[in-house]
Amino acid sequence: MKTLTKRIVRIPLALALLVLGILLSHNKALSISLMMLSYFIAGADVLWYAVQGILRGQVFDENFLMSLATVGAIIIGEYPEAVAVMVFYQTGEMFQDYAVDKSRRSIAQAMDLRPDTANLLHQDGSTSVVDPEDLAVGDLILVRPGEKIPLDGVVQSGESQLDTAALTGEALPRSVRTGDEALSGCVNLTGVLTIKVSKPFDQSTVSRILEMVENATDKKSKQEAFITRFSAVYTPAVVILALLLAFVPPLLIPGAVLSDWVYRALNFLVVSCPCALVISIPLAFFGGIGGASRLGILTKGSNYLEMLAKADTFVFDKTGTLTQGRFSISEVQAVMLSKEVLIDMAAQAEIHSLHPIAAAIREAAQTPLDPVRTAEVREMPGGGVLAVVDGKQVLVGNARLMESHGIAVPRQEQRGTLSLVAIDGQYAGSIQVEDRVKPCAKEALRRLKAQGVKSLVMLTGDSPQSAEPIAKELGIDVLHAGLLPQDKVIKLEALLEQPNRRGSLVFAGDGVNDAPVLARADVGFAMGALGSDAAIEAADIVIMNDDPCKMAAALTIARRTVSIAKQNAVFAISVKVLVLILSTLGLSTLWMAVFADVGVAFLAILNAMRGLKVPQDQLACAAKNP
Repeated sequence: MKTLTKRIVRIPLALALLVLGILLSHNKALSISLMMLSYFIAGADVLWYAVQGILRGQVFDENFLMSLATVGAIIIGEYPEAVAVMVFYQTGEMFQDYAVDKSRRSIAQAMDLRPDTANLLHQDGSTSVVDPEDLAVGDLILVRPGEKIPLDGVVQSGESQLDTAALTGEALPRSVRTGDEALSGCVNLTGVLTIKVSKPFDQSTVSRILEMVENATDKKSKQEAFITRFSAVYTPAVVILALLLAFVPPLLIPGAVLSDWVYRALNFLVVSCPCALVISIPLAFFGGIGGASRLGILTKGSNYLEMLAKADTFVFDKTGTLTQGRFSISEVQAVMLSKEVLIDMAAQAEIHSLHPIAAAIREAAQTPLDPVRTAEVREMPGGGVLAVVDGKQVLVGNARLMESHGIAVPRQEQRGTLSLVAIDGQYAGSIQVEDRVKPCAKEALRRLKAQGVKSLVMLTGDSPQSAEPIAKELGIDVLHAGLLPQDKVIKLEALLEQPNRRGSLVFAGDGVNDAPVLARADVGFAMGALGSDAAIEAADIVIMNDDPCKMAAALTIARRTVSIAKQNAVFAISVKVLVLILSTLGLSTLWMAVFADVGVAFLAILNAMRGLKVPQDQLACAAKNP
C-alpha cells in the first residue's frame, strides 16, 4: 500500500515536469534538466531494483528491461521518449498495485475473522480483556452483542443470533443457546453469551481458515507455473534479440544508420516487457479465489481452481452431502419385547457412536441414557456396533453385521436405512430411519449438468433400498451402494482409470469419514465443513456450510477464472507480437511501444479484476439456500 501511495504522488509530479520540459524545449539545457529530474523522480526505484538484480545475479527482469530501454534512449538523445516510457511504465505498475491491493482486500474482508481481543470471565464475575492466543481450553469468555467470538467453544449460558457470513457466505443468522457449539469468527448479534473454550487459538476455526487462505497463492496453476518458466527464458532471449537488432543490420545492410536500429531495438525492449502476462494471470486466479471466498468457498490453491474448471465427473457421498444427515425414526419393529425397550437397548449400545443414525436412535430413547450400563463397545466399520448393555450382548447395524454373527433376519420391506438389532445372539427387531434430501441438492445437480458435467455418481455405504430412491430423485447417473470406506476408494480409482476420461474428477464428501476418497480425487470438496478440522485438512476446496449449490457456484467461478486467464494470455501475446513486428520494421515509436505495453497491462489487469465480482445468480443461490 505504501508503494501505491508513493506512485500516486510521484507520477503526476514526474508527468508535470516532463510536460514543462517539452514546453521549454527552446531552452535546451533547462529542458533536458527538467526531463532528467522527471526521469529520476519516476524511475529511481526501477534503476535501483535493476542494479540490485544485477548484483544478485538475477539480471533479466522487467526492471532491467525498462532501465536498459530508457538509458539507451537517453544516450541517443531521445529524452522525451525515455521519460515517457518510465512515467507510463510506473503508471501501469500503479494500476497493478491497485489491482493486487484490491484483490487482497477482497479476500481480507471476506475472511475478516481474526478477533483482536477476548473477554476472559473470572470466578468473581468480573472480566478482563486478553489476547485470544493467551486463553486456554476450559476458560470462560463473555461475548457481548456486536463482538466476534474469539475461540471455538460451547455456549454455557445465554441465547443469541450469530452472523456466520464471514465463514459461510450466508446472510441468514444462526440461533444458538446453552449447549450449542459457537465457532470463532462468527459475530454475536443479539444476546450476551458465556462460552467455554473448547480449542486453543492455533487450532480454532479462525486460525485454520486464515492459514489456508494465506497459503492459497503458494499452489500455482499450470498457467501461472508456465508464465514463471516462460519469463525466465523469454526475457534474456528478448535482450539478445534486441542487441542483434541494434548492431547486426548496420553491419550487414549498406547505408543503415546505427542510431535508427538502436531506436528500433529500444522499441523492441519496451514492448517485450512481460509485466502484463506476469501479473494478470496470477491476478485472475487470485481474483477467483477472492470471489469464491465471499460465498464461503475456500480454495487451497489456484491449481485446484484450474483443475475444477476441467471437471466432467462429480462423485458424491450421500449422507450429509446431498442429504441433510439428520435422521429420524420412521418405523420400529420389535420381536418378543416392546418397541421402547428395543430403542433403549439400541441407544445404550450406540451411546458413544458419532454416526448420525446412532444420534437419531439416542434421541428417540424415552429413558435417560447411562454410560455405566454400557461396556465393551466395539465399532464395526461399515457394519455397526457391538456392545454389552446390562450384561447382554447387543448388536446394532446392517444385514452384513448380522450375517457375520450368524443371526437370521426375516425379510422385510425397507424404505429408508434399516438398523437391525440382536440381543444375546437372537434377532430382536429393526429400527427404520430416514434421511431427507437437502432443499438445494436437486437444483445443484441440475446446475452442474447445465454446465456440461457429463456424469453424476453417488457412492454410499447405505443399502441399495435406501439409496436408490434418493439417487432417482436427484437424477444421479451411476449409483454404488452398500460400500465400506475402502470400497469407496476402489470405486473412485476405477472411475479415475476409465480409458475415455478427459476431464477431472471431483469428489464431494463430509470431509470426516471420506478423507481417503477426498485425497484420492483430482479435486476434493469438503461439504458442510463448518468447524470440521478433518474436512479442512483433507479437502482441496472447502464449502463452509452444507449447501450443495455452492459446488455449482465454485464450478462457475473456476471456469470463468481460467477463461479470464486465457483471455489475458492470448491478448497480451497477440498485441506484443504485432508491435514487436512493427518495431523491427521501424514502423513504431517509443511512444507507441510504451502505450502498447502499459495499455495491454492495464486492460489485462482490468479483465483479471472481474474475477473478484461474484455473479449475482450465485449470490442469490447462496441467499436462498442457507
